[in-house]
Amino acid sequence: MTVTRWTRNIVWLVFAAVLVLLLAFGVAIVNRATSFTLLPKPEPPRVTHDLVVQQLQDVAKLVSTEMTLRDVVVYDASRYGFTKRALLVVTGKVSAGIDLGTATDVRIDQNSRRITITLPRARVLAVEVLDVRTYDESAGLFNPFRPEDRDAIQRQVRHQLYTAGEQSGLLVHADSSASRVLKELLTHDGYTVDVVRSAALTPAPG
Repeated sequence: MTVTRWTRNIVWLVFAAVLVLLLAFGVAIVNRATSFTLLPKPEPPRVTHDLVVQQLQDVAKLVSTEMTLRDVVVYDASRYGFTKRALLVVTGKVSAGIDLGTATDVRIDQNSRRITITLPRARVLAVEVLDVRTYDESAGLFNPFRPEDRDAIQRQVRHQLYTAGEQSGLLVHADSSASRVLKELLTHDGYTVDVVRSAALTPAPG
């Protein structure tokens, strides 16, 4: 009877020791987990103003495009009742894109992680006359072609190519491409991007 009671006491002591060890192990796990949760979380990446400006410059180069156009130019000038006329077929290269200037603005709200970019509308940046062919030219008796007429014809040629470039769809394509590419490049790490167009007018190339 004494041996049996002693055996039971040993079993209970072992059980109690195991229970104490398990409780201590659990407390240690809880303390470690609590210490991990108290560590400061790393801040998410921040988009800087300089980064956005660099992306703007890259996108402006990316969406710039060129198109070769052909147009018919009719030049008329009257003097003393006599009319001189020239019919020309011109070929030119028109470059269109976004001119990053004073109409460009970048605002970053780090709290709401929102980037607002104001861009000027795409425009014709340059006109290069590649070829001019005269198919008909007639001058009045007292109204011959003069050097100033040639200069006026050149101005009219460039103006018509510029207008044809504006009406060709290049500008709409450049605008939509710039918005799409900027959003693809900058919409990450929780940021949203709004691209708005400036109401400021940009001058035509000389």
